[in-house]
Amino acid sequence: MSESNLPKTSPQRLRRLALVGAAGFVLILAAGTASRLMASNDLKKTSQASAVTTVSIIQPGGGETGELVLPGRLQAWNEAPVFARTDGYLRRWYVDIGQPVKTGQVLAEIDAPEVDQQLVAARAALATAQAQRDLAATSAARWKRLVADNAVSQQEADERAGDLAAREAMRNEALANVRRLESLTAFKRIVAPFDGVVTSRDTDQGDLISAGGGRTTPLFTVSDTKRLRLYVSVPQSLAGQIRPGMSATFSTPDLQGQTFNARLVRTADAVDAQSGAMLIQLEVDNAGGRLKPGGYAQVNLDLKAASTTSTASVRIPSNALLFRKEGTAVAVVGGDNTVAIHPVKIARDDGAELELASGIAANDWIVTSPPDAIATGDKVNPVKAKKGAANAKG
Repeated sequence: MSESNLPKTSPQRLRRLALVGAAGFVLILAAGTASRLMASNDLKKTSQASAVTTVSIIQPGGGETGELVLPGRLQAWNEAPVFARTDGYLRRWYVDIGQPVKTGQVLAEIDAPEVDQQLVAARAALATAQAQRDLAATSAARWKRLVADNAVSQQEADERAGDLAAREAMRNEALANVRRLESLTAFKRIVAPFDGVVTSRDTDQGDLISAGGGRTTPLFTVSDTKRLRLYVSVPQSLAGQIRPGMSATFSTPDLQGQTFNARLVRTADAVDAQSGAMLIQLEVDNAGGRLKPGGYAQVNLDLKAASTTSTASVRIPSNALLFRKEGTAVAVVGGDNTVAIHPVKIARDDGAELELASGIAANDWIVTSPPDAIATGDKVNPVKAKKGAANAKG
């Protein structure tokens, strides 16, 4: 085919093709740039999201319910260890543990032959002293009459009067010794000091009894169990809420399902330096004899009835507390997920939970197990948790 027969392209068509190619290239460049910008923005958003700390938040619980549960110890209202007051051998004992006794009832008898012989000798010495005193009195009276008749000197009469005074003193000394030994003889009968129950017996027939031999255990222990004393140690943080006359209930391990009443009668009004608690004493009526002295008790004190203030308080898990140089605080998350550090005042520490007297409200959202570096103004990603779950983490 000759050159004259080939189709010819006009310049206008060439310009149009060039323009179309340029436009396509520009579109390709624009699409690539937009894709890179979108990827960069996504990466920036991801980085910003990863920089926000995720925290668990919870709302505080209600404050004090008015009931304080503490361990206590029951003791007899009166308890007397009974020791021997004279030496000898135990002849016989008449009561054993668990037996009720009356005031003055004989618990045991002691054979004390040495004391008996000492009493016989003392009575003989008293008789001798009495005879010598009577003779001296007769002589003094006689010499007094002779002085009146000028038959003897005044000096001799005074000597007889002095001898009478000496014999009188000797007689009194002998009499005191007799009475002392009579008292020791009376101590051969060991008696109950008051109405009660025998709670211990640490002797048996034939035992050697020594009144001053350093015996550490009593022969018997008598306890008055019609009333009991219930001792409870109250933490210092709650000692100010204790009032005389306040009521309490308690239970014991040996009487499951039974509750008993007690009334506070006095407090120590002092905090023990070792335990950091104040000792209080409650009175328990035990006329039925069901409660045992020396036993453990779980005591519920009614603080609500004794409280003189109506300030509302809230409870938080102990793992929500922050320790800063300014004092104790908690992290509160606001509606815009911004943290605010609130200083708080602890009213009561129950271990797993804390009761706060001030610092936060019941409708605040607080951070549990907050990071050490958390500060006011930080943005966080809050996740609401159940209160029980938050406590379990602590």
